[in-house]
This record gives sequence, structure tokens and C-alpha cells, in this order.
Amino acid sequence: MKEIVHALKYDRRHTIPKRLGRLMRERGEELLRDARVVVPVPLHPRREFERGFNQAELLANHLGVPVARLLRRVRHTPSQIDLPKDQRRDNLNGAFAINPDPRSPIPDPRIVVLVDDVATTGSTLEACAQVLRSAGVKEVRALTAARVDRARQ
Repeated sequence: MKEIVHALKYDRRHTIPKRLGRLMRERGEELLRDARVVVPVPLHPRREFERGFNQAELLANHLGVPVARLLRRVRHTPSQIDLPKDQRRDNLNGAFAINPDPRSPIPDPRIVVLVDDVATTGSTLEACAQVLRSAGVKEVRALTAARVDRARQ
């Protein structure tokens, strides 16, 4: 899975999101049930411009649930990949906010599913979930393509 995610993010393999999104939809069927929208974890605009896309959004587009860009990244942060667990949460303080874009209003705020490519410690997902809950979302679920198994590292 590491090679697949790497190919998506850094080698611009745009054939991957459709197949990986389909797999996420199948395996995450319970999480997606009754969801009003899926919300991709946003990249900072600078990083999205450099990469040319947001991999979480590409995956979200294949989950069979409406996609809403309810969040925006308001602070450029160092990559989480090289930070120890205890520094990841601090790195994300104040990094996310509700997107004021009128094309992405807060939906019926019962169930929202956050979507990302990889969960390592869950710090990014938790930071996003806190912002959504503070905006009135009742239940935030998370669906990722992969999860780092810390026991195997």
C-alpha cells in the first residue's frame, strides 16, 4: 500500500484514485452509510498548487457520496511524516478552518465522513474533526486508504 500511495501522491498516477476509491467504498461501507457528505482533508493552497491536486479529494470523488470542501488549510505546516507523534498535534494547532466558500455550505450536520490517504497517528483527522464539530456537525467519521501499523515499525 505504501508504494500505491506514493505513486498517487508523488508520481502523479491518476489511474489509482478510481480503483483505490472503489476499494475504500467497499471496505468503508459501514462508515459511509447515512453520511450526508464526504470531506477531503485539505492541503495548504501552496502544497496543492505544487502537487497539482489533492489526493484526498481524488479519492473522495469515488466514494459514491457527495463531496464537500467544508474545510480549508489556513496555515502551512511542515510535513507530518518526519515528526514524532507528540509533535504532530502541536504542528496542526490552528491549521484548519471552515471553508467560507458558499459553494460548500455546511450540510445537514448529522454525519460527515473525513477522507484522507493515510492515517499515521490520527492527528490530522482529529484536528479536522474538531473544526467540523465546532461548526455544528454531530458525528464525524474518518475513512482512509491506509493506516500505518506502528507495531510493525
